[in-house]
Formats: sequence, C-alpha cells, structure tokens
Amino acid sequence: MLEQLIQLDQDLFLVINQGFSNPIFDWLMPILRNRFFWIPLYLFLIIIILKKYNKYGAVILLGYVLTFGIADFFSASIVKPAVARLRPCNDPVFKLSVHSLVPCGSGYSFPSTHAANHFAMGIFLITIFYKKWKWIIPLALGWAISIGFAQIYVGVHYPIDVLAGALIGSIIGYITGIILLKIMPVQLWKTGN
Repeated sequence: MLEQLIQLDQDLFLVINQGFSNPIFDWLMPILRNRFFWIPLYLFLIIIILKKYNKYGAVILLGYVLTFGIADFFSASIVKPAVARLRPCNDPVFKLSVHSLVPCGSGYSFPSTHAANHFAMGIFLITIFYKKWKWIIPLALGWAISIGFAQIYVGVHYPIDVLAGALIGSIIGYITGIILLKIMPVQLWKTGN
C-alpha cells in the first residue's frame, strides 16, 4: 500500500513538474515561491491591520508571526527530521526525471515547510477576518495554494509533501486564530474598529 502511494505521488509530481511545463510557468513559479516576492503583501497587511485595529492590530500581528513561527518550527524541526524523506531533486534515482528550476537545498522534503507556513498564515487570516471580509477566503487560499503548487512545479517537493504541509499549517492557523479571537474583545470584531 505504501509503495503504491509513493508511486502515485511520484506520478502526480511528474504530471505537474513536467506535464505542465511551459515558459510562463518556468518564469513565474520560482518567483511565487521566493519569500522576497511577497514582502509587499506582508507590508500591506501590516499597514492595514495596524490602521484598522490600532493597538489590537499589534496583537493580531503578533498572533500572525507566532502562527508562522509555530508552523515553521513544527514542520521543519520536528516532522521533517522524523520522516527524513528525500526531496525529489535529491533522490539519487528519481532526480534524473526532475525538471529543477531552483537550487534543490539539502533539507528533507516531507512536509513542505513553505506550504505549512503559508497555509498557517492564510487560515489564520481567514479565521480572524472571515466575518468581516468574505473575500479573504479566495485570496488567502489562492496565495497558499499557488505557493504549494510552485513547490512541486520547481522540483523541490512531492504533492504529498505539500498536502501534508497544507494540513499541518491549516490546523495551526485555525487553532491560533481561534485562540486570538477568544482573547480579543468581541466588540472589536462586531464593529470593525
């Protein structure tokens, strides 16, 4: 059963990594997974949250940063060393089939820490702001999904790595978001001030 799942994972990886290959994606996907590309979005979030929620905005941003930190630590420092799955671009046999678009890195593959971090941050934002801004769902999920997809496309993660990272991050983002909602004043979320 495990061998079949690994084979299915590798087959799906090849569909995305090679089957979807085109010049536009070859240019775009490395950019999407680059943390510096998203700095304007992070700055926009900081400005909007601080402007809209004043002193509580700092608490929201602290929760956001803690969510990122927990997801990053749990996926990279606990799960990855325990599973120790090689990246597709580092697997001695499989790497010959990989269309690599970025340096492979020396870390393990399972789970994708990029996916865990971005799903944690996205689900945190959804949990906090959904009642006020329904449009946060497609934006936050589209952001996280695009980064997860890019991880597969550029050749550094298998689809199961990304799915596991998405699940881990989503759980962490939801839990930290719910905790923050419980400690923040209810009136804050009703008025939006």
